[in-house]
Amino acid sequence: MSKPSSFSLRGRKALVAIKDERDASIVRRQFERLGIDSVAWDPTGAIDFAPDLALIDDEFLPLTQPARRAFLGRCPVIALLGTETPSRLKLVFELDPASFLVKPLRSAGIYAALVMAFERNERTNELKQQVLKLEQRLRSRRVVLAAVLQVMHSHALAEPAAFALIRRSAMEQRKTIEELSAEITAKGILPRATG
Repeated sequence: MSKPSSFSLRGRKALVAIKDERDASIVRRQFERLGIDSVAWDPTGAIDFAPDLALIDDEFLPLTQPARRAFLGRCPVIALLGTETPSRLKLVFELDPASFLVKPLRSAGIYAALVMAFERNERTNELKQQVLKLEQRLRSRRVVLAAVLQVMHSHALAEPAAFALIRRSAMEQRKTIEELSAEITAKGILPRATG
């Protein structure tokens, strides 16, 4: 299944928490033009759907309930800034916004903020996946090292030759080096010596 483009906004659902009615009406009108379903939200109220995006007015900050912050962490957040004081910006950082808009709102800039938020969220998710994979590989390196040491002792090989033997056996058995190393260390099964 292909991922939706960050530029394609039609059919997305937004959670909108804006205090000022003028700003809220500009957002509603612009979201309707872009095909985004928006649901007005009071941060003290319940959320009964999974939004694709949240637009949060800085006047609602801080969000006092950790569950609400965690819930918003699952979708890109656009912060609506009224002041640029360090204390207010610090509260905004707690939301980890993907983009921001400045009050008083104008319709210009909303589309750009939306696209940037979806794109940044997508890139952040990709980076998180890469970090997870790297952490898994890093953890598995310990197992590979233990397997190399075991093969070095059992076959009286130097480290490069022991690793080459494990790599060749993994290729022959159509396994990853990490999988075969886990077998070697867990079961004491040595790779088949070939050639």
